[in-house]
Amino acid sequence: MHDIPFLVFLAALFGFGFYRPFLFVLAYAYIDIVSPQRLTYVLLNSVPVSLMAVAFAVGGWLVADDKKDLRVAPRQILILVLLAYCFYTTKNADFPLEALDKWDWVWKALAFAFFLPFTLRTRLRIEALMLFMCLSAASIIIVGGIKTLGSGGGYGELNLMITNNSGLYEGSTISTVAICIIPLILWFTRHGTLFAPDWKVKLFCYSLVFACLLIPVGTSTRTGLLCIGLLALLMFRDAKRKMVYVGAAVTLAVVAVPFLPQAFMERMGTIKTYQGDSSASTRVAVWQWTMDYVKTHPMGGGFEAYRQNRIRYEKVNVEKSGGQATVERNIETDSARAYHSAYFEMLGEQGYPGLAIWLLINMGGIFRMEVLRRRYRKAEPDEAWIAPLAGALQSANIIYLLGAVFIAIAFQPFVYMLIGAQIGLDVYCAKKRAAASWRPLRKARPTPVAATA
Repeated sequence: MHDIPFLVFLAALFGFGFYRPFLFVLAYAYIDIVSPQRLTYVLLNSVPVSLMAVAFAVGGWLVADDKKDLRVAPRQILILVLLAYCFYTTKNADFPLEALDKWDWVWKALAFAFFLPFTLRTRLRIEALMLFMCLSAASIIIVGGIKTLGSGGGYGELNLMITNNSGLYEGSTISTVAICIIPLILWFTRHGTLFAPDWKVKLFCYSLVFACLLIPVGTSTRTGLLCIGLLALLMFRDAKRKMVYVGAAVTLAVVAVPFLPQAFMERMGTIKTYQGDSSASTRVAVWQWTMDYVKTHPMGGGFEAYRQNRIRYEKVNVEKSGGQATVERNIETDSARAYHSAYFEMLGEQGYPGLAIWLLINMGGIFRMEVLRRRYRKAEPDEAWIAPLAGALQSANIIYLLGAVFIAIAFQPFVYMLIGAQIGLDVYCAKKRAAASWRPLRKARPTPVAATA
């Protein structure tokens, strides 16, 4: 019985896809985000639903979609270059067999990100993709929010439907993504057309925002807290009454503190004393090892190159008693520690070229969304949705880049869908401008000759 709802939903989605092929794109997005294969016991585990979805999505686009005025954006080319470069480093990886395991899903994420903008020809499609992405992530976030309200959660203790600590089911990753999508959720409360933003839609959206804010609390992730702080700053940028916004934000923070779980407060306290936390101390040591590694391997070591690291780090504990502080220092060793940072993940695995390409893809998105945000800030009513959506996608990207400092999510598929949506919006706007500026050539009218007597 547990598997039947997932099976029925996917069967219906695939069935409607044959009537509207773009739905296959949305089906793949849902499968890639939620991973229903991991949530079921028997039925979906034996069926390659992800492969089926992407095959139908590409096939439907090739057969039925309008390819008039097809454009390849510069960032799509960069994604293709990154894909090719990752293929090269995989072939020359320090750990060839282990690298193939990661390559197996990375190339799919990059290839789909390259393909996705081709399908986003209309506002309806762009909005539908955003809606599916937010609701797919919400299926995980809502469960986490309810469990946080019930138990308070805890670091490594909040069960998000499955015990597999990977993908969006990992605490720090879902915390980052949950805060990333808040600007997009708020966009739907004002500009959504698939569901008119009436009181019911707004109530759901605001409740989902509340659940998103609960995820960092339930997972007790320091990354999530930093992302919330950055979100507050980004929202201040667009606030019309800035002093009112600041007062409301401070009041909300003060009121919320007494209700926060003790486990969360203790975990956040380690931000100041990171040397006493083995997780934070090993990260710094691994980052130092990575910088030393690329001095002799500037092209990177391929996927899973971290497996060869050997690190020594100092753990410092400060205990206060009777007004006196006792400092205890211990030298500890470890090996094969993961990067715990997308920046160092790219640097260690793909070297300086890979890191440069990855930064260009992300920084290019932030720049292009700022261009659209400014260009359509005072647009006509039928284009008033563009600037807010560009701002929401830009904020999501910036929050991701902050979270990525502390999590190895350089190839997180959800983020590459956001990038694909950015490119799709950019190309859509470029086509609209081109269509508006085009005028057919007209023959010059002959100059009338004055009549002579």
